[in-house]
Amino acid sequence: MNLRRVTGFAMAAAAAAVSAPLAAQNVAITNATLAVGDGSEPVENATVVVQNGKIVAAGPGVAAPAGMAVIDGTGKWVTPGLFAAMTQLGLYDVDGVRESNDSSGGRSPFSAALDVTTALNPASQHVSVTRGGGITRASVFVGPSSAIFGGQGAVVDLGADPNMVMRPRAFQVVTLGESGGRIAGGTRLAAQAAFRNALQEAQNAVGKADRPGDVLLNRPDALALVPVVKGEQPLYVAVERAADIRSVLALRNEFPKLDLVIVGASEGWMVANELAAAKVPVIAHALDDLPTSFEDLAATQSNVGRMVKAGVKVAVGGLTGGTGDQARNSKQFAGNLVALNKLPGATGLTWGQALATISSVPAEIAGFGGKAGVLKPGAVGDVVLWDGDPLELSSAPVKVFIDGVEQPTDNHQTKLRERYRDLDTSQLPKAYKW
Repeated sequence: MNLRRVTGFAMAAAAAAVSAPLAAQNVAITNATLAVGDGSEPVENATVVVQNGKIVAAGPGVAAPAGMAVIDGTGKWVTPGLFAAMTQLGLYDVDGVRESNDSSGGRSPFSAALDVTTALNPASQHVSVTRGGGITRASVFVGPSSAIFGGQGAVVDLGADPNMVMRPRAFQVVTLGESGGRIAGGTRLAAQAAFRNALQEAQNAVGKADRPGDVLLNRPDALALVPVVKGEQPLYVAVERAADIRSVLALRNEFPKLDLVIVGASEGWMVANELAAAKVPVIAHALDDLPTSFEDLAATQSNVGRMVKAGVKVAVGGLTGGTGDQARNSKQFAGNLVALNKLPGATGLTWGQALATISSVPAEIAGFGGKAGVLKPGAVGDVVLWDGDPLELSSAPVKVFIDGVEQPTDNHQTKLRERYRDLDTSQLPKAYKW
């Protein structure tokens, strides 16, 4: 048998499945427990109306328009589609297989100029699995490798179609702290010098056709950073230590137009008031605890709760892979932040606040405030109907809509489950009998 031909058939079938058009639906979900996603608490016996791919109404007392398809949500919960912040969905099939992994630039001579949209694969099983978990939008980033800058990330939707990019070049990524130090030459001193030099070169390149000879960045990387120094493209800075966060906030003294977002922030609670005063949002891991390095010695599970209490806009994110580190597990981490309130001395979140960290807040940080991650009039028609409380581990989506289009929730995992659920062992190949 010609393996290349078989592989070609499989790829063609996958492409056909992804490109098959799906029709938008005008639909009302009634009698459900509604969570708007904006930080408010859930309400019972509510209705959500989706029309022409948008939310037109949501709340108790809302009536389903005459003639519209109705889904009875009795005993179920309805939420906006969840938003995964800082993921690498669509960038690899098997992360341990180098040829299938495009999550970083590798040994490329380019860094800031790298564009994540050139490698995204909407047919990746990671996209299908994540969509089946109730996540409908994501911000996807390139990990720094040969330089401290990773490249330009994008905001995507996880619909079962080939057009997943919502906003290309949505943000730029840089890593400092211990990680940046290792890449730049071994210390934070080297990383900070490389960082400031890069921003200065970008600033000098604004409006100029030629650049002076004493530059370190190649032209594509310098030009890619011009929107950053002009404040037109957010800069996502990965740091953990409180001192490093303060150094990042101080950058605005030199580059006042920077639109900063802190990523990581294991010690963010120590500088929560400064972050709030600077109005710099944070994308944090939900439950960092017990230090894993010298830059997160003050890690605590109360980190997110304390930052939110101080007025910091915090999204839960950075779930990039691995068994427990998948984006679809974000609802579990959000639920744990609610349960944290039951521990003496701990600071957690209310149920509404926890849902917002994985819905409206990451959408707002990504530039889609009021347009995604919420069930409010005018927002995209991303709706998830759950069989129970979505922040409970045992709950799962019953239906998923993106832009008003009902999405398939099956994937390789669900197909294997169904295949072997009631397998007739008499049909097994001979080898399985030994």
